[in-house]
Amino acid sequence: MATAAAQTTSWFNGRTFESWREEFDRCGYLIFERVLSTAKVAEIRAALAPHLARDMKGRNDFEGERTNRVYALMAKSPVFAELAIHPLALAFAEAELGESCLLSALLAINLHPGETVQPWHFDDSGAKIPRPRPPLGVSTFWAIDDTTEQNGATEIIPGSHLWDGQFVEGAVRPADFAGKAADRETGDRADAVKLAMPSGSLAITKGTLWHRGGANRSDRPRLIITPQYCAGWIRQLENMALAVPADLADKLPERARELIGYSIHPPFMGHVDGLHPRKLLRPHAT
Repeated sequence: MATAAAQTTSWFNGRTFESWREEFDRCGYLIFERVLSTAKVAEIRAALAPHLARDMKGRNDFEGERTNRVYALMAKSPVFAELAIHPLALAFAEAELGESCLLSALLAINLHPGETVQPWHFDDSGAKIPRPRPPLGVSTFWAIDDTTEQNGATEIIPGSHLWDGQFVEGAVRPADFAGKAADRETGDRADAVKLAMPSGSLAITKGTLWHRGGANRSDRPRLIITPQYCAGWIRQLENMALAVPADLADKLPERARELIGYSIHPPFMGHVDGLHPRKLLRPHAT
């Protein structure tokens, strides 16, 4: 059992970690309800508030032109590091990817009313390795707001993590990163499931699972935070070494520092001039 898994039994409802992993392997996703306290959710909202107040909208159809995305959260408040190293999320990331896994991305996604569905995609698609294959990433979704059928809950296709390279109608295209693809096919599917869950809940998905952000047909925004993990030998989506300055990295919990790259994937991937990267922060370390 991975290191973090030993701290997670209170969320398993009497089931073993192994049984949850079997479900994860079969379905490609899991939901754990009300993991965070209302006080912690309020702390997260307060930390995000000044960044959301800038009301910076997405630049293209993939990010969402009616969506706020706040990147580089590890550098913005210690509360986001707590989410990235939460033992429940890490238990499944480490079991899937190994304890040398890295934090690939850490961002907030705030869908405003009127936002349309995102193109279908899977999060480890940057690794151009033919499917079917084991996932090279694990994505987690922390519901800060309740996520519902109406306000844009993430949509997933159960079991699609096992698919080969088959075409998915409404899948992401290069044009979706260039602007608004108004004429694209939405690709609505009868086999899709919306990850509806109350505030404070956690959804975990395999990097090969097809999913998309839903359409917000409500009159209020829908806010989630998504830490995403990758195998220790895969390039991260966010350049964490630049996103988190060294003086801030030095103040992070040790596990958070390891996740952003102050660590080694055996035997020596990630070294700096032949040394462990933590020695750049703590030259006296042995």
